[in-house]
Amino acid sequence: MKKDDILKIKQLLKTPKQIVIVPHKNPDGDAIGSTLGLYHYLLKHKQNARVIAPNDYPDFLKWMPGESEILKYDSQKEESDTLISQADIIFTLDFNALNRTGDMEEALATSKALKIMIDHHQQPDNYATYMYSDVSMSSTCEMVYNFIEMLGEKNLIDKNISSCLYAGILTDTGSFRFPSTTSRTHQVVGDLIDNGANHSEIHNQIFDNNSYDRMQLLGRALSNLKVFPEYRTAIITLSQDELNEFNYKKGDTEGFVNYALSLNNIIFAAIFIEDAQNNIVKISLRSKGNFSVNEFSRAHFEGGGHTNAAGGKSNLDLKSTVENFISILPRYKNALNNE
Repeated sequence: MKKDDILKIKQLLKTPKQIVIVPHKNPDGDAIGSTLGLYHYLLKHKQNARVIAPNDYPDFLKWMPGESEILKYDSQKEESDTLISQADIIFTLDFNALNRTGDMEEALATSKALKIMIDHHQQPDNYATYMYSDVSMSSTCEMVYNFIEMLGEKNLIDKNISSCLYAGILTDTGSFRFPSTTSRTHQVVGDLIDNGANHSEIHNQIFDNNSYDRMQLLGRALSNLKVFPEYRTAIITLSQDELNEFNYKKGDTEGFVNYALSLNNIIFAAIFIEDAQNNIVKISLRSKGNFSVNEFSRAHFEGGGHTNAAGGKSNLDLKSTVENFISILPRYKNALNNE
């Protein structure tokens, strides 16, 4: 972010403002962690700040300090619309196109509030007055830490801020194993721990609270695993009936696709999850090396994300979606085998 932009933002925050902080639809650990981390920072400036999420998120994120104050747009629309219409500043975190907020898009697009984007996804839209966009960053949470540091107020990072930002970095780096994890990431994490983040407890809250149903669902997912060795690709499918059988809750399939990617000689993995309520198939894509699932998803499945992690969707049924995916693979055979 430009030095002049930082100075202007710092000036804006010297006096109390009406501020709304927004993550993307179906927010994950980085989205909730970054918005709550920024929320706690703004409270220290006596700002009137609220986080408004487009919809609900997994229970394993609901331990974060301040989480109970988050409004959910889909169930608290009237209050949320009022706050958005009255906002002086809207921070958009962990997304860079307003359509990623689902039903909130219109309210955000028509708002006259000054918009500030903090995000690490590729190909940002040009809707924000101030943009901190860096695709090389491990997570939006790491960027929020940098943002606070750029404002010259790293000394304000306390246990609440540290816990939220640590959670987002932990989840978006795949527990620090993805290529976007740098020495700087570890330096930031070290500082967050020094400022009160209990790394062991946070890990337990996110990863070690599995239900019996979720473990059974994982077993079913792995039994549905298919490998296409000629394309170094593996896929997992889960139908709506299978989700229902194991009492699926939001977030239960988090990380399942990584089991497919962990197979020997596999560099491209996908999971296809039927969503009968919205009449779509949700798709998560992962890769190793330079094979861009961001470009693959943008080209074929109305999605996008990062080089090694992206999402998309299909309006076909589950069987047809998988057949379509398999039919596309030959076009990428050379790229996948040369990786």
